[in-house]
Amino acid sequence: MWKLLVGFIIFAALAVFLLMKGGANVDMGGEKHGIETEATHEAPYEAAASAPASAASQ
Repeated sequence: MWKLLVGFIIFAALAVFLLMKGGANVDMGGEKHGIETEATHEAPYEAAASAPASAASQ
């Protein structure tokens, strides 16, 4: 049983190390409430929704 625990700890440490070295934005702080985020995901949907309407009018 102790081998499983040691293996899990080594695996978790390796995973966190690789994520940090990979340059990913790793935030170990948990959920953030009340922080404004950029709404960058809305623009492609709006552009995609307007594309068929403009194509139909031509």
